[in-house]
Amino acid sequence: MNTERARSAQSKSRMHLMLILVVAAASLGGSYLVFFSARDGGGWGTTNHGQFVAPARILGDFDIRAASEPLANETGTWWLWVLTTAECGGECERALHQLRQLHILLNKDANRVRRALVTDGGHQQPHPDYPELLRLTGSLEGLATGIYIVDPIGNLVLFYPLADAGAPVLEDLKRLLKVSQIG
Repeated sequence: MNTERARSAQSKSRMHLMLILVVAAASLGGSYLVFFSARDGGGWGTTNHGQFVAPARILGDFDIRAASEPLANETGTWWLWVLTTAECGGECERALHQLRQLHILLNKDANRVRRALVTDGGHQQPHPDYPELLRLTGSLEGLATGIYIVDPIGNLVLFYPLADAGAPVLEDLKRLLKVSQIG
């Protein structure tokens, strides 16, 4: 009778040990699965809507000027650039309008952000519909036409095609302003 109890206890102990090993193996296997699917981008991603500017670019890489003076980035100022290589056409005008609306939607953070139209041509007169829009010119080599978010240090952070000038830019900009400790 004692041997039967000993065998039963030993059997239960083995079952508990097997259960512990199965749970440990399942946890380890699950963690590897999550790691490799996240690394390969399988259904996971970042929370931003724009594309990070790669390779990293800074304002110093370009000879950006307002009228005839080099652009001096004010401390704590974020920038929204609409960059175009030619005269601002229909899609560019629509993007400028969207960014003006976006600037209004920033509410209390609106004073932390400035808007600019950046071209590689000559300096243009301010648009009457956009009195706060700064017109900049400069060497834009290696930059695609679109919208750029520039941080207070002068780094080009995110890029958006002109068609994405609305909600995606607003969401990313609000998130950047919320977590920024530099501006």
